[in-house]
Amino acid sequence: MRRHAACPSLGSPSVASAAKPVKMLRLLLAAIPIAALSVAVPLVNRIEPRFFGLPFLLCWIVAWVLLTPVFLWAVGRLEKRW
Repeated sequence: MRRHAACPSLGSPSVASAAKPVKMLRLLLAAIPIAALSVAVPLVNRIEPRFFGLPFLLCWIVAWVLLTPVFLWAVGRLEKRW
């Protein structure tokens, strides 16, 4: 196979190893809201303290529903979609 000077080798270990941390970061950023909304709910299942008159659990869920698009936007930026 012939390689051109202008085209770096795509299969080199340095390119593959550089992409691995970015992929792990993307997976971690996508998993944080899922974990916060499913795994952490039993840990924050409390009535007190109250925020704006709402139980803490409800505020926790609303906050993560509002924060999830921010995390997914960051994943999209890492994937260079925008």
